[in-house]
Amino acid sequence: MKTFNESIRNIAIIAHVDHGKTTLVDAMFRQSGLFRVGQNVDERIMDSMDLERERGITIAAKNCSVVWKDVKINIIDTPGHADFGGEVERALSMADGALLLVDASEGPLPQTRFVLKKTLEAGLKVIVVINKIDRQDARPDEILDEIYDLFIDLDADEDQLEFPLLYAIGRDGIARHKPEDKGENLHPLLDTIIKEIPAPSFNSEEPFQMLVSDLGYSDYLGRLAIGKIFNGRARFNDSLVCVNEANSLIPLKISKLQNYQGMSFNEVEFAEPGDIVVLSGIDNVKIGDTICTRESPKPMKRIRVDEPTVSMRFTINTSPFVGTEGKYVQSARIRERLKKETLSNVAIRVEDTDDRETFLVKGRGEFQMAILIETMRREGFELCVGRPEVIYKYENGKKLEPMEHLYVDCNEEFMGVVTEKLSIRKGKMTNMVNNGKGRVHIEFTIPSRSLIGYRDEFLTDTKGTGIMNSLFAGYEEYRGDFPSRFTGSIVSDRQGKGVAYALFNLEPRGHLFIIPNDPVYEGMIVGEHNKDSDINVNPCKEKKLTNMRASGKDESVILTPIKPMTLERAIHFIREDEMVEVTPKSIRLRKTILSAAKRYAMRSTKSQKNK
Repeated sequence: MKTFNESIRNIAIIAHVDHGKTTLVDAMFRQSGLFRVGQNVDERIMDSMDLERERGITIAAKNCSVVWKDVKINIIDTPGHADFGGEVERALSMADGALLLVDASEGPLPQTRFVLKKTLEAGLKVIVVINKIDRQDARPDEILDEIYDLFIDLDADEDQLEFPLLYAIGRDGIARHKPEDKGENLHPLLDTIIKEIPAPSFNSEEPFQMLVSDLGYSDYLGRLAIGKIFNGRARFNDSLVCVNEANSLIPLKISKLQNYQGMSFNEVEFAEPGDIVVLSGIDNVKIGDTICTRESPKPMKRIRVDEPTVSMRFTINTSPFVGTEGKYVQSARIRERLKKETLSNVAIRVEDTDDRETFLVKGRGEFQMAILIETMRREGFELCVGRPEVIYKYENGKKLEPMEHLYVDCNEEFMGVVTEKLSIRKGKMTNMVNNGKGRVHIEFTIPSRSLIGYRDEFLTDTKGTGIMNSLFAGYEEYRGDFPSRFTGSIVSDRQGKGVAYALFNLEPRGHLFIIPNDPVYEGMIVGEHNKDSDINVNPCKEKKLTNMRASGKDESVILTPIKPMTLERAIHFIREDEMVEVTPKSIRLRKTILSAAKRYAMRSTKSQKNK
């Protein structure tokens, strides 16, 4: 018998990067009475990771709750970036509805489209909130038309098209039913959530069933299984079983039962159907498993995520500086950390290779990989990573590659250079809109490999004013080769420290990556060569000293300032025979084979084979 738990609402929040999602949730916390008067609270409390606060994006989907008019509202945060699609899938598995937040000036952007598509496919009820209506360039009426177009384009049914609509100023904690209304708080939004989002349903005759959608870890309690209860009730000390992917039954006993109260956990004696709970007492649980009773173990449909489209090689650091800056350098440590990542991130896969010290990591995009590497280096790991490579498929004797639907928004004057660069990279224009206000919106279909390393070039070409977003668009037949980089590398031929005199004389050869006194070693890339070939140089060469006095005073050497090397820039720059050395303190570029003599011998052997 189908029953509803009217005391709970589970809602996911969808928004593009920087459309005000985290700020709105902060205001909901404050106005629901979660914090006492005068309590000191950080801003953007949903951004729990340092990387999220620094970049202003959501990386990991998180849960929290507020209580409004005796109804508990579980709020599930969703990432806006397509590379974190695995996070989106598992976040939506716990939700009964969604809040779509759209900027009143920018409108629904591509990453909004990605998460909304998943939401509509799941059949969830959507509430639309047009945020930042106090902006000078706000155009709420036009944005509403764009939202309707997006819903229709995503094949929304009639019920989903009849969405409730609100207007908000998230920064000030104000929501209104009409733009001209005078609002003082978010009460209209909280009331709409309770009224419009359906209460979680359950079958009162079915035994306990819970789908594991997230994992946590506690030093005191061990592995934590987080998920929504679909049927039945759970009590402290209950004896249950976990049904894994192989349909094996793993016995478990609930050692601690918790639910969400604000951002923290609250210990409870029992949990009701529809609530999102945290169970302790099981070690071998994975995302997608079902926890149920021993008497009638019924597994639920597992969480499925999009297939990985990009792979990268992770290996130990083999440079002469190994172990000088990081705590964890062994391959066993790196392997353990990568395997741990797969437990909580369903979109990441790790495979062993023929080399015991190298691992193949597969994911949804280079940005997702960069976040993983950045997290590891902050934890004290030292490692080397190769260039991102797309994962090809072969069907009926044809080579297929992952494609992206690319959205470009730039000034009209840059349209020519952007179109030219993307056509070289095998991109095909599918749509162009010129609104007559100086900016153009262009859409392309383009191979995923074409976008690796292009973002920095795009920002340079558009003088930092262009906006570029992409969505995975399935697999198509291979579109052919194209040059990935038109420049070579300036490679150090010895170990030592950079010298100003040597670097000054190397500047005409290209752009340098190091400054005086930076440590270098043989095979380390110290700059980008102007030509498409690599050159070996001596960045440690000092000016010869003589006892002859110069006729004029020697001028002091002034070097061109360098742009600090970031992880994303390094990953974009390297070629197939190059790697990025990542440590907690440094990011260095290097050749996979450090010895210049060995690289020369390998090139000679390769050229003879080609003949």
